[in-house]
Amino acid sequence: MRLDYFIANASALSRRDAKRAISAGLVQVDGQVCRKAGSPVAPESAITLDGQPLALPGDRYLMLHKPEGVISATTDSQQPTALDLLPADVRPGLHIAGRLDADTTGLLLLTTDGQWSHRITSPRVNCPKTYRATLSEPISSGAIALLEKGVTLRNESRPTSPARVERLEDRLIDLTISEGRYHQVRRMLAAVGNHVEGLHRWRIGAVTLDPDLSPGQYRELTAAEVERLA
Repeated sequence: MRLDYFIANASALSRRDAKRAISAGLVQVDGQVCRKAGSPVAPESAITLDGQPLALPGDRYLMLHKPEGVISATTDSQQPTALDLLPADVRPGLHIAGRLDADTTGLLLLTTDGQWSHRITSPRVNCPKTYRATLSEPISSGAIALLEKGVTLRNESRPTSPARVERLEDRLIDLTISEGRYHQVRRMLAAVGNHVEGLHRWRIGAVTLDPDLSPGQYRELTAAEVERLA
Protein backbone atom coordinates (compact mmCIF):
# COMPACT_ATOMS: atom_id res chain seq x y z
CA MET A 1 0.00 0.00 0.00
CA ARG A 2 1.22 3.53 -0.75
CA LEU A 3 2.14 5.68 2.23
CA ASP A 4 -0.50 8.31 1.48
CA TYR A 5 -3.20 5.61 1.25
CA PHE A 6 -2.06 4.22 4.59
CA ILE A 7 -2.18 7.62 6.29
CA ALA A 8 -5.63 8.40 4.84
CA ASN A 9 -7.01 5.04 6.01
CA ALA A 10 -5.34 5.02 9.41
CA SER A 11 -6.18 8.62 10.38
CA ALA A 12 -8.87 11.26 9.99
CA LEU A 13 -6.94 12.95 7.16
CA SER A 14 -8.11 13.00 3.57
CA ARG A 15 -5.67 11.67 1.01
CA ARG A 16 -4.82 15.24 -0.03
CA ASP A 17 -4.11 16.23 3.57
CA ALA A 18 -2.13 13.02 4.04
CA LYS A 19 0.13 14.04 1.15
CA ARG A 20 0.58 17.47 2.71
CA ALA A 21 1.51 15.93 6.06
CA ILE A 22 4.04 13.65 4.35
CA SER A 23 5.56 16.56 2.40
CA ALA A 24 5.78 18.58 5.64
CA GLY A 25 7.88 15.86 7.26
CA LEU A 26 5.24 14.90 9.83
CA VAL A 27 5.31 11.21 8.91
CA GLN A 28 7.95 8.72 10.00
CA VAL A 29 8.35 5.16 8.75
CA ASP A 30 10.38 2.93 11.07
CA GLY A 31 11.79 5.99 12.80
CA GLN A 32 12.80 7.82 9.63
CA VAL A 33 11.03 10.84 8.13
CA CYS A 34 9.53 9.94 4.75
CA ARG A 35 8.49 12.70 2.36
CA LYS A 36 7.41 10.52 -0.58
CA ALA A 37 3.66 9.95 -0.70
CA GLY A 38 4.04 7.03 -3.11
CA SER A 39 6.50 5.08 -0.97
CA PRO A 40 5.33 1.47 -0.44
CA VAL A 41 4.45 0.50 3.10
CA ALA A 42 5.37 -2.96 4.40
CA PRO A 43 2.82 -4.65 6.71
CA GLU A 44 5.33 -4.72 9.57
CA SER A 45 6.36 -1.04 9.27
CA ALA A 46 5.93 1.25 12.29
CA ILE A 47 4.36 4.50 11.07
CA THR A 48 3.74 7.69 13.03
CA LEU A 49 1.95 10.92 12.20
CA ASP A 50 3.21 13.92 14.16
CA GLY A 51 4.63 11.50 16.70
CA GLN A 52 1.46 9.43 17.10
CA PRO A 53 1.54 5.76 16.03
CA LEU A 54 -0.96 4.74 13.37
CA ALA A 55 -2.59 1.41 12.56
CA LEU A 56 -5.05 0.41 9.88
CA PRO A 57 -8.56 -0.58 10.86
CA GLY A 58 -9.49 -4.25 10.61
CA ASP A 59 -9.70 -6.10 7.33
CA ARG A 60 -12.62 -5.34 5.02
CA TYR A 61 -14.82 -7.78 3.15
CA LEU A 62 -17.20 -6.71 0.36
CA MET A 63 -19.57 -8.32 -2.12
CA LEU A 64 -20.11 -6.63 -5.46
CA HIS A 65 -22.71 -7.33 -8.15
CA LYS A 66 -20.44 -7.17 -11.19
CA PRO A 67 -22.14 -5.96 -14.38
CA GLU A 68 -21.32 -7.15 -17.86
CA GLY A 69 -18.41 -5.36 -19.54
CA VAL A 70 -16.48 -4.75 -16.33
CA ILE A 71 -13.20 -6.60 -15.86
CA SER A 72 -12.01 -8.20 -12.63
CA ALA A 73 -8.90 -6.11 -12.10
CA THR A 74 -7.72 -3.37 -9.77
CA THR A 75 -6.55 -1.04 -12.55
CA ASP A 76 -6.81 -0.96 -16.35
CA SER A 77 -6.31 1.89 -18.77
CA GLN A 78 -8.65 0.51 -21.45
CA GLN A 79 -11.72 -0.93 -19.69
CA PRO A 80 -13.71 -0.19 -16.53
CA THR A 81 -12.70 -2.38 -13.60
CA ALA A 82 -14.52 -3.75 -10.60
CA LEU A 83 -12.70 -1.32 -8.32
CA ASP A 84 -13.81 1.60 -10.50
CA LEU A 85 -17.35 0.86 -9.28
CA LEU A 86 -16.37 1.61 -5.67
CA PRO A 87 -15.95 5.04 -4.06
CA ALA A 88 -12.33 6.16 -4.09
CA ASP A 89 -12.05 6.09 -0.31
CA VAL A 90 -13.19 2.43 -0.20
CA ARG A 91 -10.70 1.06 -2.76
CA PRO A 92 -7.31 1.23 -0.98
CA GLY A 93 -5.92 -2.18 -0.10
CA LEU A 94 -8.73 -4.17 -1.70
CA HIS A 95 -8.10 -7.06 -4.04
CA ILE A 96 -10.43 -9.50 -5.81
CA ALA A 97 -10.97 -13.00 -4.45
CA GLY A 98 -12.01 -15.08 -7.45
CA ARG A 99 -12.27 -13.28 -10.77
CA LEU A 100 -14.99 -13.20 -13.41
CA ASP A 101 -14.43 -12.55 -17.10
CA ALA A 102 -15.81 -9.36 -18.60
CA ASP A 103 -18.89 -11.05 -20.08
CA THR A 104 -19.88 -12.81 -16.84
CA THR A 105 -22.03 -11.03 -14.27
CA GLY A 106 -22.70 -11.64 -10.61
CA LEU A 107 -21.02 -12.19 -7.28
CA LEU A 108 -17.54 -10.80 -6.85
CA LEU A 109 -15.77 -10.76 -3.47
CA LEU A 110 -13.23 -8.10 -2.54
CA THR A 111 -11.12 -7.98 0.59
CA THR A 112 -7.96 -6.67 2.24
CA ASP A 113 -7.41 -10.07 3.89
CA GLY A 114 -4.94 -12.10 1.83
CA GLN A 115 -5.26 -15.31 3.84
CA TRP A 116 -9.06 -15.24 3.60
CA SER A 117 -9.01 -14.76 -0.17
CA HIS A 118 -6.44 -17.54 -0.53
CA ARG A 119 -8.81 -19.96 1.17
CA ILE A 120 -11.48 -19.07 -1.42
CA THR A 121 -9.27 -19.29 -4.50
CA SER A 122 -6.75 -22.01 -3.62
CA PRO A 123 -7.16 -25.20 -5.72
CA ARG A 124 -6.45 -27.21 -2.56
CA VAL A 125 -9.55 -25.87 -0.80
CA ASN A 126 -12.07 -26.60 -3.60
CA CYS A 127 -14.46 -23.79 -2.66
CA PRO A 128 -17.59 -24.38 -4.83
CA LYS A 129 -18.93 -21.65 -7.11
CA THR A 130 -22.38 -21.78 -8.69
CA TYR A 131 -23.12 -20.23 -12.08
CA ARG A 132 -26.46 -19.78 -13.82
CA ALA A 133 -25.90 -20.46 -17.51
CA THR A 134 -28.25 -19.59 -20.35
CA LEU A 135 -27.55 -21.98 -23.24
CA SER A 136 -28.04 -21.77 -26.98
CA GLU A 137 -29.49 -25.30 -27.14
CA PRO A 138 -31.57 -27.41 -24.74
CA ILE A 139 -29.25 -29.49 -22.57
CA SER A 140 -29.63 -33.25 -22.73
CA SER A 141 -29.52 -35.73 -19.90
CA GLY A 142 -26.45 -37.23 -21.53
CA ALA A 143 -24.64 -33.90 -21.48
CA ILE A 144 -25.52 -33.42 -17.81
CA ALA A 145 -24.14 -36.88 -17.03
CA LEU A 146 -20.86 -36.00 -18.77
CA LEU A 147 -20.53 -32.73 -16.86
CA GLU A 148 -21.17 -34.50 -13.57
CA LYS A 149 -18.52 -37.08 -14.42
CA GLY A 150 -15.91 -34.55 -15.62
CA VAL A 151 -15.07 -33.51 -19.17
CA THR A 152 -11.80 -32.95 -21.01
CA LEU A 153 -11.45 -29.36 -22.18
CA ARG A 154 -9.96 -28.39 -25.49
CA ASN A 155 -6.15 -28.30 -25.45
CA GLU A 156 -6.04 -29.96 -22.02
CA SER A 157 -5.36 -33.58 -21.07
CA ARG A 158 -6.64 -33.61 -17.49
CA PRO A 159 -10.44 -33.77 -17.18
CA THR A 160 -12.34 -31.36 -14.98
CA SER A 161 -13.50 -32.40 -11.54
CA PRO A 162 -17.11 -33.60 -11.41
CA ALA A 163 -19.61 -30.73 -11.51
CA ARG A 164 -23.10 -30.48 -10.05
CA VAL A 165 -25.83 -29.61 -12.53
CA GLU A 166 -29.41 -28.54 -11.87
CA ARG A 167 -31.61 -28.16 -14.93
CA LEU A 168 -33.96 -25.22 -14.34
CA GLU A 169 -35.34 -25.03 -17.87
CA ASP A 170 -34.39 -26.63 -21.20
CA ARG A 171 -31.78 -23.94 -21.83
CA LEU A 172 -31.13 -22.78 -18.27
CA ILE A 173 -28.96 -24.59 -15.72
CA ASP A 174 -27.15 -24.02 -12.46
CA LEU A 175 -23.62 -25.42 -12.71
CA THR A 176 -21.46 -25.76 -9.60
CA ILE A 177 -17.70 -26.25 -9.96
CA SER A 178 -14.85 -26.22 -7.46
CA GLU A 179 -12.02 -25.37 -9.86
CA GLY A 180 -11.04 -22.12 -11.52
CA ARG A 181 -9.65 -22.87 -14.95
CA TYR A 182 -9.65 -20.25 -17.68
CA HIS A 183 -13.24 -19.68 -18.92
CA GLN A 184 -14.04 -23.04 -17.41
CA VAL A 185 -17.84 -23.00 -17.49
CA ARG A 186 -18.02 -21.87 -21.11
CA ARG A 187 -15.42 -24.45 -22.13
CA MET A 188 -17.19 -27.24 -20.24
CA LEU A 189 -20.45 -26.54 -22.04
CA ALA A 190 -18.60 -26.37 -25.35
CA ALA A 191 -17.09 -29.78 -24.59
CA VAL A 192 -20.59 -31.29 -24.46
CA GLY A 193 -21.70 -29.59 -27.67
CA ASN A 194 -23.45 -26.51 -26.31
CA HIS A 195 -22.78 -22.78 -26.14
CA VAL A 196 -23.18 -20.34 -23.24
CA GLU A 197 -25.15 -17.23 -24.20
CA GLY A 198 -25.26 -15.72 -20.71
CA LEU A 199 -23.39 -16.48 -17.47
CA HIS A 200 -24.07 -15.26 -13.95
CA ARG A 201 -22.30 -16.35 -10.75
CA TRP A 202 -24.69 -16.19 -7.82
CA ARG A 203 -22.99 -18.23 -5.11
CA ILE A 204 -19.49 -18.78 -3.70
CA GLY A 205 -19.28 -21.40 -0.98
CA ALA A 206 -22.21 -20.75 1.35
CA VAL A 207 -22.50 -17.05 0.42
CA THR A 208 -25.05 -15.93 -2.16
CA LEU A 209 -25.33 -12.66 -4.04
CA ASP A 210 -27.64 -10.27 -2.20
CA PRO A 211 -30.79 -9.93 -4.34
CA ASP A 212 -31.11 -6.30 -3.24
CA LEU A 213 -27.85 -5.38 -4.99
CA SER A 214 -28.36 -4.05 -8.50
CA PRO A 215 -25.51 -4.45 -11.03
CA GLY A 216 -22.67 -2.17 -9.96
CA GLN A 217 -23.74 -1.99 -6.31
CA TYR A 218 -21.82 -3.41 -3.34
CA ARG A 219 -22.12 -3.92 0.40
CA GLU A 220 -20.01 -5.13 3.31
CA LEU A 221 -20.22 -8.83 4.10
CA THR A 222 -21.78 -9.68 7.43
CA ALA A 223 -19.61 -11.32 10.08
CA ALA A 224 -21.52 -14.58 9.51
CA GLU A 225 -20.82 -14.47 5.76
CA VAL A 226 -17.12 -13.88 6.36
CA GLU A 227 -17.03 -16.81 8.76
CA ARG A 228 -18.79 -19.13 6.30
CA LEU A 229 -15.92 -18.64 3.87
CA ALA A 230 -13.14 -18.77 6.46
